[in-house]
Amino acid sequence: MPNGDLQPHDPFTAVILQIFRTNGQMIGWGDRFSAPFGLTSARWQMLGALALAPRPLTTPQIAVNMGVTRQGAQKQLNNLLEEGLIEKRHNPYHKRSPLYQLTARGEALFNEVGDQWNRHAEQASREFSAEELETTLQVLSRIHELHQTRHEGTDP
Repeated sequence: MPNGDLQPHDPFTAVILQIFRTNGQMIGWGDRFSAPFGLTSARWQMLGALALAPRPLTTPQIAVNMGVTRQGAQKQLNNLLEEGLIEKRHNPYHKRSPLYQLTARGEALFNEVGDQWNRHAEQASREFSAEELETTLQVLSRIHELHQTRHEGTDP
């Protein structure tokens, strides 16, 4: 690898490297996409975690659901709290781990970004067949499950 190109010999490693590359690219893309709404990818991700949850969540629950560290999730939740996009609620099951939920303002903003996202997703998805997308989702889900099972109890 003298020129810095990563040329893995096995297909699994090639897939993982492509996931890393794509993740980095998507974070930058997401920052540009969400910037007109006053968000970053990280804050958009936290809003989404709360918007799509059937009930208020704790920081550790959000972190696990979104594949980030508790500290990273908490930093973004604090920012969203300061902006009035989420609110903190008492957790009757854990004194030091509050529950978070969207405020009306946070829900409206998430829906606004979501409308723009839905237009983008509709257009972008035309590049792929339904079968390609389903296979990709299945493979990524299996990779996630494989590594989640083997590393339970450890921070990402």
